[in-house]
Amino acid sequence: MPKLTKRLIDSLTPKAKEYFAWDSELKGFGIRIRPTGAKMFQVQYRKGGRTRRIAIGRYGAVTPDIARNQAKEILGAVAVGKNPAEVISAERAAPTMARLCGKFLQEYAAQRLKPRTFRDYELTIARLVLPNFGSFRVVDIHRRDIAELHYKLRKTPYQANRTLALLSKIFNVAEIWEFRPDGSNPCRHVQKYPERARNRYLCQSELRGLGQVLSECEIDGSESPHVIAAFRLLILTGCRLGEIKTLRWSFITPNAMELPDSKTGARRIPLPQPARDVLARLPRTVGHPFVVEGKLPNQHISDLHVPWRRIRDRANLPGVRIHDLRHTYASNAVCSGVPLQMVGRILGHSVLQTTLRYAHLADEPVQKAAAENAASLSKALGLVGDTRARLRLIE
Repeated sequence: MPKLTKRLIDSLTPKAKEYFAWDSELKGFGIRIRPTGAKMFQVQYRKGGRTRRIAIGRYGAVTPDIARNQAKEILGAVAVGKNPAEVISAERAAPTMARLCGKFLQEYAAQRLKPRTFRDYELTIARLVLPNFGSFRVVDIHRRDIAELHYKLRKTPYQANRTLALLSKIFNVAEIWEFRPDGSNPCRHVQKYPERARNRYLCQSELRGLGQVLSECEIDGSESPHVIAAFRLLILTGCRLGEIKTLRWSFITPNAMELPDSKTGARRIPLPQPARDVLARLPRTVGHPFVVEGKLPNQHISDLHVPWRRIRDRANLPGVRIHDLRHTYASNAVCSGVPLQMVGRILGHSVLQTTLRYAHLADEPVQKAAAENAASLSKALGLVGDTRARLRLIE
């Protein structure tokens, strides 16, 4: 067969069975003629003892010269040890993002994540990932696609960054499952938006006001004793909301609360006497497993946010979140001279970086001690009046 040209290809007529016409100049380059008359450019090579064949394009839509150049590229890749047919086959069989996300949730997230984190992942995938990328093939997601979604969520930077982190995790797992080539995570180099840390703590006067409101609610019965006890325990222990909501009486030991599981795994939380007094005064239903009882039998309370909004409004603490009670516990401990490492251990922080948000508060006791020492030295120097003025400034 001579060189494949337009004139030659036009002269090839269909037969009862399909057949191939091969080019005389480029070995492996040819055209398939089907009984219907359709003509498809092909490239054929051997790899691993097997014959591989790749369709380049239909004659008419693709010219012989273009097909010849593509065939040269494919055969060149074979010459350096690659297997283009397998790459093309893998791409055609590549799953969609919808399939990958389902597999990720079932086979990865469900086995490794806490139930709350799993629900957060599930909601993010349903609300943001699938509507934007569900029908895309995994291999067809590019960095610009991720950047566009991240930009679309710019008005909610926290949500944008968490979605980016989740997608990065999904694509890392996709590489493990060989749905994408190694090192191809499209989330790389997409920069997160700055997040403003919300480190709100209650000062002593605000704490006194909150304590008074809790006592008033206890007296007038506007909130249940279990709701009031929950907030007192949050303040006195620094626990996370979920740890108090799901606290069982069986977790209470002579010296601590022994949680078999938490956000950072099993942990032992100190239970000081004031917290024990709260537990001792709490009405307890015989046989009820939970400390903070809910409305349903043998169930813990389902929601503390609604009663908290009533209580904080009554205490004139607009915008204060339940989680800010944990910040208050930490800030009070640091200002009292408790080392940061110890505060992090009490709070159950998995990394010191989380505790370091309170580092600036550790300067206050140091400054106070330095001021007291300077007052004693200045007295000897006859600078008592000046020192008192300085102490007033520091306070």
